[in-house]
Amino acid sequence: MLPGSICILRLSALGDVVHAVALAQSLREQLPHARLTWIVGKVEAKLVGDLPGIEFLVLDKAAGWSGIAQLRRALARRRFDVLLHCQVSLRANLVAALVRARRRIGFDRSRAKDLHGLLLDERIPAAPAQHVQDALLSFQVPLGLVAGPPRWDIPIAQADHEVAASLLPGDLPTLIISPCSSHALRNWRAERYAAVADHAVARLGWRVAICGGRSRIERETADAILQASREPLLDLVGKDTLKQFLALCLRARAVLTPDSGPMHMANAMGVPVIGLHAASNPARSGAYGSRTFAIDCYDEAARRYRGVPASALRWGSKLEYPGVMDLVEVQAVVDVLSRIAAQPASVAR
Repeated sequence: MLPGSICILRLSALGDVVHAVALAQSLREQLPHARLTWIVGKVEAKLVGDLPGIEFLVLDKAAGWSGIAQLRRALARRRFDVLLHCQVSLRANLVAALVRARRRIGFDRSRAKDLHGLLLDERIPAAPAQHVQDALLSFQVPLGLVAGPPRWDIPIAQADHEVAASLLPGDLPTLIISPCSSHALRNWRAERYAAVADHAVARLGWRVAICGGRSRIERETADAILQASREPLLDLVGKDTLKQFLALCLRARAVLTPDSGPMHMANAMGVPVIGLHAASNPARSGAYGSRTFAIDCYDEAARRYRGVPASALRWGSKLEYPGVMDLVEVQAVVDVLSRIAAQPASVAR
C-alpha cells in the first residue's frame, strides 16, 4: 500500500539538502496524492523552502532547546505513514524521536552512526561505494518506488534573476569562484585560485567573479585572491543570497569550488563544476553531474597521509590534514577549464 503521508528529515547541510531535493521531487512525481512534509534547518529553508507541493517544518538550530520545543509542538498532533530519516547526527536523531510514523526508514548499518539505527524499523539497501545523491534517492526503494535520475528544479524568483543580471550583466563567459568550504582544510590556497583566474581572463577572455557569504574567512580569502591576481576580478562576496547564487550560476560557464554547499548548488543548476578534491572523495561527494570535471587527488592523499590507497579506506573517510589541498595543482585545474571552454555552452551543461 502506497503511503498517504511522508515526512522527510534532512536538516542540513546545504549540499546534502540539495541532494534531498532530488528525493523530494521524485516522491512528489511518483506519489502525486501523498502529503509531503520536510523538516529542515532555518538557513537551508531559505534555499528550498518554496519547493511547490511540500510542507516545510523549520528547525531553528541556533535557538537550541526552544527551537526543539517549537518543533515538538508542531508535531504533537501529527502522525505520518512514513518517516524518511535521511540524516545521521545526534540532533537529527533527537528530532526523529519527535516524529510519530508507522514506518521509519533510515540508512543501512554500514552508514548508520550516532544511535541512528535505534530510531528505525527499516533501512535502505546497503550499497558500497555509493554517491551521497544516490544514497538519498535509494530511500524510495523500501517504498517500492524506482530511484530514477535526480531532478532538482529549485525555484528562483524573477527578482533574484534580476539581481544576478545586475551583478553579471551581458553574456560574457564567466567563471565563478566560490573558494571556501565550511571545512577550512578543504580549501585551496588563494594564490592558486588567483592563477586560475588570471588564466581565465588573460588566455580565455572570460570574466571571473568571486562569490561567498559574509563570514570572516570568506572575506579574507576573497581579499587574498584579489591581491594575488594580476587581472581584474569581480568581487561579489557578501552581495548575493542563496537563491541569487543559483541565478548567478545560470549565467556562468563554470564554477570552481572545493567540496562545499555551493558545489552542489551549482551542480543543481546544470553548470559545469570544477570540484577540488584531496580531503574528500569525489566519487562519494563530488558534484553529481560534473564528476568528469573533478580534480581528484584523493587517492594520492590517502597514500601520503594514511599510507594506503583510497580503496583501503572506509567509504566516506575524510583526509582533512594541513596542506592536503596542496596536492591539487594549478595546471590540472587550467586543463579542465580549457576543456570546458572548448565545448559549446549547451554541451558543457
